Amino acid sequence: MKYTTIAKICLAALCLGLTVPGANAQEAGKPLAAWQEGFLDIHHINTGMGNATFLILPDGTTLLVDAGALDPTEARTQSPRNTKAMPNASRQPGEWIARYIRKVAPAPVVDYALITHFHDDHMGTPTSVSKKSEQGKYALTGITEVAEFVPVKKVIDRGWPQYDYPRPTRDSMVQNYRAFLAWQIKNKGLRVEASVPGRNDQIVLLHNAARYKDLFEVRNISANGEIWTGVGNVTRKHFPELKDLRPDQFPTENMCSIATRISYGKFDYFTGGDTPGVLQPGVPLWHDVETPVAKAVGPVDAHILDHHGNRDSQNDFLLAALRPRVLVVPVWSSDHPGHDVLDRIYSQRIYPGERDVFATSMLESNKLVIGEMLNRLKSDQGHVVIRVANGGASYQVFVLDDRDEQMKVKSVHGPYESR
Repeated sequence: MKYTTIAKICLAALCLGLTVPGANAQEAGKPLAAWQEGFLDIHHINTGMGNATFLILPDGTTLLVDAGALDPTEARTQSPRNTKAMPNASRQPGEWIARYIRKVAPAPVVDYALITHFHDDHMGTPTSVSKKSEQGKYALTGITEVAEFVPVKKVIDRGWPQYDYPRPTRDSMVQNYRAFLAWQIKNKGLRVEASVPGRNDQIVLLHNAARYKDLFEVRNISANGEIWTGVGNVTRKHFPELKDLRPDQFPTENMCSIATRISYGKFDYFTGGDTPGVLQPGVPLWHDVETPVAKAVGPVDAHILDHHGNRDSQNDFLLAALRPRVLVVPVWSSDHPGHDVLDRIYSQRIYPGERDVFATSMLESNKLVIGEMLNRLKSDQGHVVIRVANGGASYQVFVLDDRDEQMKVKSVHGPYESR
């Protein structure tokens, strides 16, 4: 009788996609168990120097969203205002990201690299300490350094091929990146595309798509102010025509960020780069990009905060529309996240229910200024891994020790039932 009861409980849990204690359970203090066919793993990698999220899709297809690398020689980067390089400063962030990928990926390859926008903390910038590529005539930083160690098959960004919206980009960061693309296209067969809002066929499963038909989707939500309406592949322009604006009124780089929703069964995840949503004094309403984006995205289970949780992000409408159960704060500065942003995130008036918030790092200055609210964080240091169960009905969160490369689990959270 006892065996029958346990069997029934296990069967019910498996049907829901939940993790049964003792059945593939992950223990704190041990290395993260390897990805398995059918899992969706979302690794928020903490280098202390910018954003990098590595996803292993259910059939083993891989996707890297951003590969940030701040300038380690800048006074601000070296100051107490910024987080420290993790696990240490002996290598640059791009190499650390590549080494992390090689440890967790089923094959050492990045099938898709999505660069949300052209800022150093999302793509890397050449510095006086950047090494030169042994292959092409470009500096190794961020995404260009990742590709030096791990092959990248396709890059998707917001500017290809002209890189002229809202104005031509001639800074050294983008020029270095373009030199990298040109060499990789000619010599390695790299494919490059501009993100097309509304489409769901630019990032697809490459190894066993038929098995997950109607279960898995990567939907382009927005780029350059063109936003999916939620109907078919139809989009609309959110920004005014440039001819109607003075150059000093053009959309900012953050406003042009690529936003993406990833869906697996009942599970949904949203990433929006540095998309802003809280209007600054005196600016027009169209500077709020989060609101129209949120209308298209709808409810999600997990969300990496827009713009690192800076004070111009996570507006009321976005949070009420997404209602995330799990939120990840990718921190590298003492203004990540803003105090008012945390107020909104935890507000039961904006949306009711529990929510768990995980930060990749948290500076002591934030803890001193913000105080009690940061005590609510489920974790304030480490890589944050969301593992979605086969079929997408449930997921867990693992926080990994970022002080070395052993991938040891610090804490386990969930399982959570997907919406």
